[in-house]
Amino acid sequence: MRDALAKGLIEPLNIVMLTRERMEETFSDAVDRGRLTADDAEKLVQGLLDRGRKQTSDVMGDLEQLLGRGRSRAEKGAKRARRDSGAAGKRARSAVDPALATVDKARRAVGVGPSFPILGYDDLTVAQTQTRLGELSPAQLRKVRDYERRNANRKSVLSSIEKKLA
Repeated sequence: MRDALAKGLIEPLNIVMLTRERMEETFSDAVDRGRLTADDAEKLVQGLLDRGRKQTSDVMGDLEQLLGRGRSRAEKGAKRARRDSGAAGKRARSAVDPALATVDKARRAVGVGPSFPILGYDDLTVAQTQTRLGELSPAQLRKVRDYERRNANRKSVLSSIEKKLA
């Protein structure tokens, strides 16, 4: 940020920071040496301060506009990245889901792994969950129903389980 400000703003505009106190010291020294009257020094300081305030205001406006454009671009990029990653994630899940369902079915048949009937249950969509329900025994369906009620409590999933149990 510092380099960007220096190269993009400070150097091109030849900006320096000079406080009112430093200007007054410099002009006071010139008055003391007899090179300038006190009234002229006061007018010069006031003129420089007025110009400095205007220039500062202009620079701040330009900086705010620049930062606003940068923020807008960053927000658009983040939104695009979220959208693209979401679509890619959906494609990946839909491609992998049938294989996971087959592995899950084999795991249950052999009786290995966790006792919950569906692996990765919390990451499945409603449609994926409903597809997996067809392979479960009534005891496993009840286990999934109880878990679903305590957690996501999705009405469509619970309805599908109840139909299978009926």
